[in-house]
Amino acid sequence: MVKKVEKLLDLLAKAYPEARTELHFRSPFELLVATILSAQTTDRQVNRVTPLLFQRYPTPYALAAADPENVAKDIAGVGLNRTKARYLVATARKLVSDFGGSVPDSLESLLTLPGVGRKTAKVVLANAFSLPALAVDTHVFRVARRLGLSEGRTPEEVEHDLEAKIPATQWIVTHHRLIQHGRRICRAKNPRCSACPLATECTAFLKKNQPKAGQNEDNLSK
Repeated sequence: MVKKVEKLLDLLAKAYPEARTELHFRSPFELLVATILSAQTTDRQVNRVTPLLFQRYPTPYALAAADPENVAKDIAGVGLNRTKARYLVATARKLVSDFGGSVPDSLESLLTLPGVGRKTAKVVLANAFSLPALAVDTHVFRVARRLGLSEGRTPEEVEHDLEAKIPATQWIVTHHRLIQHGRRICRAKNPRCSACPLATECTAFLKKNQPKAGQNEDNLSK
């Protein structure tokens, strides 16, 4: 398994050398807001609504004083905007009341914020603070299981498997590379296996294409 992981990491590095988050942000606060908004919404759509949002609410203090209904209108282009607006305002208020208006840089503290789960917390830790963290979103979950890096049935189980098998120094970049691979090649529906640079090491692909019982190379060549 060690050699398989090393090979996959090498192939990912060659395929996606410049992989990084596609969310636009200038501070830990902006990244936290953008990541909360990104649930069930594309990064592209989040990037469309955040410029106006950050202009109106540039700090946790400004957002904490906002009416959630007004925030919902400002983020109307994202899914679940009303629910997310309530989370954003509640999170800003907790940042002000409990953390002096700053985004905390520990997993435990981030998880106390409304609307923040392990994925969001780890995205913030990795991208805002450059701390080793490997967030598992829907793409990472799907790709890791298909590649054979995990058989976990929950994001937490996959997270545990990946962090156990991948060096901590590569957690952040591997997260971004798995996401890019999931978006470009290893899609949920109609994955582009014929164009996949990882196919030779992919458990799902090899299992799908292994000879059936009773077949041999001569049969397959006919």
